[in-house]
Amino acid sequence: MAPLPEFITNTPLHPSFDRDIRNLHLIYDYDAENPETKRPEKWRYEMWFFSDNRIVYAIHGGPMKGRINYQTCTYQCIRPGELWQCNWLEETGTIVSLVYDIKNQKITTLIAFSQGHWENAEAARGDKRNFTDFARWRKLAEIGKQTDRLMLSEQATILENFKGAGDLVPIAPDAVTL
Repeated sequence: MAPLPEFITNTPLHPSFDRDIRNLHLIYDYDAENPETKRPEKWRYEMWFFSDNRIVYAIHGGPMKGRINYQTCTYQCIRPGELWQCNWLEETGTIVSLVYDIKNQKITTLIAFSQGHWENAEAARGDKRNFTDFARWRKLAEIGKQTDRLMLSEQATILENFKGAGDLVPIAPDAVTL
């Protein structure tokens, strides 16, 4: 048995990946609610589908504002030219499943925040390239148990859609993610 976490998919990567997803950069806003005040606010995210097994992202609004990260991920084509799913595990123990709707320019996500990640949003900020931030994030995964999660289902509107890094910093193709 391979060591965990392991990323397995038995669905071959659809040939439209290069056209639809590879090197795609999206900036999008969730119409969300401030968890403390319960007032509406925008949560801005920036996602770069870096390669066939890595994403790079930054969070510019909401409780996780100030988080700069990259992850190992898996992709599944739901409908070529229309819908793609991207899934990953954070070093904090948070699980993310994101669906990119190309035609409607929407992002739909389920984020299963670990207790440590959600309840310690400020500790989850920083840049993974900074060893101190990365080590602190890993400790967040140790808080609570697997069922102690905040399950957040949200939908976002894509504001910008282009190819390339934009303001995000590239990573090595085999960058350590957990």
